[in-house]
Formats: sequence, structure tokens, C-alpha cells
Amino acid sequence: MKQLRDILYTVQLQQVSGITDIPIKQICFDSRKVQLDTLFIALPGTQVDGHQFIDNAIQRGATAILCEQLPEDLQLGITYLQVENAAKEMGVIAANFFDHPSKKLRLVGVTGTNGKTTIATLLYRLFRSLQYNVGLISTIRYLINDQEIPATHTTPNVLKLNELLVDMLEQGCEYCFMEVSSHAVVQERISGLSFTGGLFSNITHDHLDYHGTFDAYIKAKKGFFDRLSKKAFAITNADDKRGAVMLQNTKAKKQQYALKTMADFRAKILENNFEGLVLHLDGAEIHSFLVGEFNAYNLLAVYSTAILLGENKLDVLTAISQLTPAEGRFDCVKVPNSQTIGIVDYAHTPDALVNVLQTINAIRTRNEQLITIVGCGGDRDRAKRPIMAKVACEYSDKVILTSDNPRSEEPAAIITEMKTGVEPQMAPKVIAITNRLEAIKTACMLANEGDIILLAGKGHEQYQEIKGIKHPFDDKIELQKAIKVSRNR
Repeated sequence: MKQLRDILYTVQLQQVSGITDIPIKQICFDSRKVQLDTLFIALPGTQVDGHQFIDNAIQRGATAILCEQLPEDLQLGITYLQVENAAKEMGVIAANFFDHPSKKLRLVGVTGTNGKTTIATLLYRLFRSLQYNVGLISTIRYLINDQEIPATHTTPNVLKLNELLVDMLEQGCEYCFMEVSSHAVVQERISGLSFTGGLFSNITHDHLDYHGTFDAYIKAKKGFFDRLSKKAFAITNADDKRGAVMLQNTKAKKQQYALKTMADFRAKILENNFEGLVLHLDGAEIHSFLVGEFNAYNLLAVYSTAILLGENKLDVLTAISQLTPAEGRFDCVKVPNSQTIGIVDYAHTPDALVNVLQTINAIRTRNEQLITIVGCGGDRDRAKRPIMAKVACEYSDKVILTSDNPRSEEPAAIITEMKTGVEPQMAPKVIAITNRLEAIKTACMLANEGDIILLAGKGHEQYQEIKGIKHPFDDKIELQKAIKVSRNR
């Protein structure tokens, strides 16, 4: 339990009504979860405005209310706190309430359009292999050492974040690696956190349904680095033309990594095949189980971060050579006695799809077919739909357009929008199959021994979201089963 006055330290208050010398047992922004002696934070939202639930929170036991607009009728015995930005101040309050856990371990944030999950996961695995207690906050899962907690968001709300960090500290964690989404920056979900370092992978066309413009999306990513302190490090991909933009206003120590240009950390690809990569990295030659140029960038980012965190070069290089891919990221599916190669990848942006397809084409012999199965999520950025289909056609021998997570939209309507990106000369190679399972089975029936099937878009996800319901569906399992059946045909 904390005193309200203590958890308001450095909060930018505009107006206070009531006393601040009262106990607070809990901070909450969901009125349904309010208990006695709760500070209820009324967050304005795009769909629901927390100000509408202030009275309900008080009825349930809230003794203090933080809001952007004071109610017309202020109840006796309740402390009202008015602020300009409730989401931002919630982060400050959460840090105070939980005794600043982000300052007690080394918290590293990873942002960018593609590679966030892989980089954060590889950093977690690297530091675990170096015998550290480590936490991970990613799209796939939250981990505290080997304890897994199901992930709800790429970056959870700031109250959940602080709770996770406290749990990590209680289990001896010295490091935490977390994905920082553009949504999280704009929505102040990282407010009040102290980062030891920030890493930028790349930025491409994504999330314009939320941010509106590409410039706004870039600004959101940059906002993470703008928040870093002078004690932190900021490392960016110098080969991305917007990498330098991320560092323009940061107070942190600036570092860069690259494969193609001059940078503080550099690597060169010596070999690239379906068995993995051979890299010349910081004067040493290492083999990795990861495949493709994009994973060379990911590995270089991981290596650079580990060195900036003070780890021994030889120890890091040795550990990197033993790392395995993150789930659903260029995840190879092989079936005994079958030469067909299946690849499951989370690629759900045009650039990510290009990366995966270019990687496959750089490795393949061209004596085999490359069959790509791809869809686009519903209720998300519609502008990328035709581009995704166009990319798949340009780099594949056959393309099956199918359903991804249609959410509230009709799958057939999404596929129709994707088809507008298919040029007339490419049309003969395209099939549209709305049912994702049938699309997978069809691809396997079309494949001959030695052919390659790319199943893109959902990666690690173990569900398909249709009309608000998450139906069990695992791309890797379904592809593996379908390849096995087709082998026996």
C-alpha cells in the first residue's frame, strides 16, 4: 500500500480537489476491477471513454480519480486529480507505485516494422545461454526465465508492464528484452519506464490504418528514441534509409550496425542456404541456424546489443552460433521421407514478404516450384492488400490467395482487394481459396517432391480470428500434416 501523495511524485497535475494523504492499494483503469482504496484512472479512448465510468468506479470503492476532465459534480470524500494526458501520467504513477522496477534491471527495447520479435527473442535466448536470469516481453509470449505467460499485446499496458518487471526482479532477472510497438509509443504504454538501451531494426509500410500516414508512423517509432536518457544507448540499422532519423534527437549514446555501409558494427554474409548462414562478424567466422539476409541483420543487431551491454566478444559469438529461430519466423517444416520444404513465416507486410521470398529465391536451384500462400488481416491497413498480392506474384511460381485473420470482414472481400494488385500477365499463376486449411492442402497437392511452399502471414499464431472468435489454427501443424498426406498420395 502506498500513500497517494507519494505515487504522484513528478506527475504534472493541473488541478487537485480533495486530500492526497490517503492510502492507495491499487491503480486501475477498468472500473469493473476497482476495489476499496483504488486510484481509478479515466482514460479517454477511441471506442470507450473512461470518464463515463467514474461514478461506477467510486461505487466499487475508488477513493481517488485521475482524469482529464473533472466531473460536474464532485463527490465528498473523493480526491480528484486533473491532468492533461492521463495515459502519460499513468506511466509515471505506475513507476512510483511499483518502486521503479525498470531502474533495477537492464531494460532494452526493440522497435521497427520487421524483426522485433526475432531480435528480442534471440537476445533473451542469448543471455539465458550466458547463464543470466532474463525476462522477455514479445508478440509471441512473455517469459520470466523459463516461466511462460501468454502474451496479450506486443507491448502490454504500463500497469501490466510494471507488474511483469516486478515479477522478473523477484525471480532474479538482471535483463529484460521487450518489443516496443508504434502503438505503445503513441498510447504512452512505455511512459515512466527507464530503458538501458533502444534498438531499431527497420521501417516499412505498416499500421497506416492506425497512424494515418507513413510520416506519423515514422514519428511514432522515433518517439521511443527521443525518450531515451543520456545514460542509455541507441543503436540503429544504418542500411535502412530512416535509421539515422531515429537518432536525430536522442540523448542516448548513438551506435549503428550494417551489412552494406560503414557502421560501428558490421558483418558480411559468406554463405546462405536452407541449413543456415555463415557470417564474417567482427573479425570472426560463425555459422548460424538462421536463414536469409534479414536474419543476418537480426543476428548483427543481437551481437551489437550484447557487446554494448558489456558482454565478452568470444562468449557472444559462441552463443550466437547456437541460437535457433523464433517461432514462426522462417520456420522450416520438413516431413520424413519427403523432399518438399515448407516454410512458415509471420510476414504480414509487403517488405517482410519481399524479404522472405528473396531469401528463398536466392537459395533455391530454380528446378523446383515456389508456391506462396498468403492473405491479409481484416480490420487492418487495407492499402497493403494489393501490394502483398503483387509481391507474391513477382517472386513465386504459384500463388494462393486465402484468408488470414479476417476478423469482422468477409474473407472473400479481402481477397478481392488483394486481386487488384495482380497484373494481367500474372493472373494464370493465382488461385483464390477462401478457406485457409483448404488453401494449405491445395498447395501441398500441387507441390512435387523438392518444391517449396511458403505459408505467410500468421507465423506463430495458434488461432484464426473470425467474427470475434479465435478458432484454434496452427499454420505449422496444418502444413506439416498436409505435406505428410500429399506424400502418401
